[in-house]
Amino acid sequence: MQCPLQLVDQEAATMDNRFATALVIGSVLSLLSVIYLSAAVGTVSWYHYATSPVLANVSDTAEHEFKNEPEKANEKAYTDALYHCNGSLGLWQQCITVTQQHYDPDDSSSKLHCVSLSFSDQFLEKYSQPGNHNTEIDLIRTYLWRCQFLLPLVALGLIFFGAIVGLAGCVCRSLYPALGTGALHLLAGVCTMGAVLCFSSGMYMLQKSLPPPPGVRGEYGWSFCLACVSSPLQIMAGALFLWASRASRKEYSLMKAYRVA
Repeated sequence: MQCPLQLVDQEAATMDNRFATALVIGSVLSLLSVIYLSAAVGTVSWYHYATSPVLANVSDTAEHEFKNEPEKANEKAYTDALYHCNGSLGLWQQCITVTQQHYDPDDSSSKLHCVSLSFSDQFLEKYSQPGNHNTEIDLIRTYLWRCQFLLPLVALGLIFFGAIVGLAGCVCRSLYPALGTGALHLLAGVCTMGAVLCFSSGMYMLQKSLPPPPGVRGEYGWSFCLACVSSPLQIMAGALFLWASRASRKEYSLMKAYRVA
């Protein structure tokens, strides 16, 4: 027959295994969310325009506007180029596919033109009528555009800081810092979800102000899907870290009181 002290030790070992498993699973989810979110931020497949072959052309002015620096570009001509040339949008880059005709009518080739957006380009003001600087500034669309690229960066920063806090807890051999790591992951998940909502809302408002022509179909790309998946992963990782921290404090407090008694 085992004495009560041995039973307490066995229960403590079981709880340690449960907490360790929760921390490992949370760490894996956190790593996956960072990979997914980093891939989403760095790629250009957030939104695609599928253009009908009849409309797959672009005027010289629109193509010139697209290749021009964003702060000098006309937003309407810039968006028209995306509509008519199978455009792709990302947080930091936008691309169009230009079809080049040769002497032979059956001989044609496609060339991809991409424009990278600098940090200052992200803070350009949006107008109620895209391309018309004489109209009022559309504050909602302006701040949605700014939040859609700032919030993912904030989320990555929170996860990185949470990882540092977690490593500090490992060095100190304590689960208490996991409470802060969990809270930071929950905030990161909220920021990532906010970025997704800002992007989708901004695209809706842009297409409402400047509707795509008939024959142009828009759809969200795989980069957008990665960001959508990243948010629940961060929230689940944060929940596991919080559970491990709070449950361990409670269980060890009860066992300490039992040992004293």
